[in-house]
Amino acid sequence: MSSITLTDVTKSYGNVQVIQSFTGTFADGEFVTLLGPSGCGKTTMLRMIAGFEKPTTGEIKIGDSVVSGPNTFVPPNERGIGMVFQSYAVWPHMDVFDNVVYPLKIQGVKRSERKKRVLEVLEAVHLSQYVKRMPSELSGGQQQRVALARALVGGSKLLLLDEPLSNLDAKLRETMRFEIKNVQKQFGVTVVYVTHDQGEAMAMSDRVIVFNKGVVQQIDSPMEIYRHPANQFVADFVGKINFLHGVANEGSIELAGGQRMAYSGDRRGPVVVAVRPENMAMRSDGGTLRGTLTHAYYLGDTNDCRVDVDGTSLRVIGAGNTFGQFATGAPVWLDFDEYLVFEDDGQDQTAIRT
Repeated sequence: MSSITLTDVTKSYGNVQVIQSFTGTFADGEFVTLLGPSGCGKTTMLRMIAGFEKPTTGEIKIGDSVVSGPNTFVPPNERGIGMVFQSYAVWPHMDVFDNVVYPLKIQGVKRSERKKRVLEVLEAVHLSQYVKRMPSELSGGQQQRVALARALVGGSKLLLLDEPLSNLDAKLRETMRFEIKNVQKQFGVTVVYVTHDQGEAMAMSDRVIVFNKGVVQQIDSPMEIYRHPANQFVADFVGKINFLHGVANEGSIELAGGQRMAYSGDRRGPVVVAVRPENMAMRSDGGTLRGTLTHAYYLGDTNDCRVDVDGTSLRVIGAGNTFGQFATGAPVWLDFDEYLVFEDDGQDQTAIRT
């Protein structure tokens, strides 16, 4: 089994607590992403699972075995994990085969079995034709595939990845997302993946854990986190979103500029309305809110607009073929397909906070 169970795990450096108490289980074969801004604690959590850091308190189990606890600490090389780092960490003086086979040599696997397993894993990551290439002859994406193959070849059922795509260009990152997910399914491994890129988290994960300053904000599927964020921080960090301040009364919300929108929820008093740009549409014949189109950017597949509503700039994203339907400076109406309403406590809840 390669499930991971964390019970009341914390991590502090001196008086600074970087991980507040966390309890949770990552199931066998699950792809879990730790998502959040720089300094939120996600890499520290991964390093504790790997054994590069010791928890200040709490217990970590891999399968049924305790690997970190008050009286137990199993070193990284005895935890049966594969690890892929942000830097490719391939040995420049070894060709692809020798880079990948190295863990099997350490394990004492027979030569004939080593070759078989290396070729199998290289086939899975589409590097069979590069067996004798040196790292200097490979692209960044190919070097990252070498690191992935090396992490898998030893038979580990737990794979930990720390920002593995951040050094790649945008198009290659997108390609590698799907390759990593396909390899995970093929080998049936449990994956814990660290990133600050919400696109990576959405594309690959079974569950996402959103961190903010060492505190878990939400644990859920990518769809639930996107459509039903637990708070304004999650709504703002995962995807694009607009915020409008207002006061909720029975049946409506009066916005700061005096316009009203229908509301059937049970909140009363100061609120923040959160609406995704793709859930808004511009019309010329009436709608929920009046505004003025200030900017429109043609991006091919999308029409990325800014609409001023009583001094608040709202982002509205439509299909590319809607570009040019409204002139800059024209009055427009906005309609909402769906939106969220949060309590407004007067603080900026989207900021990184403790």
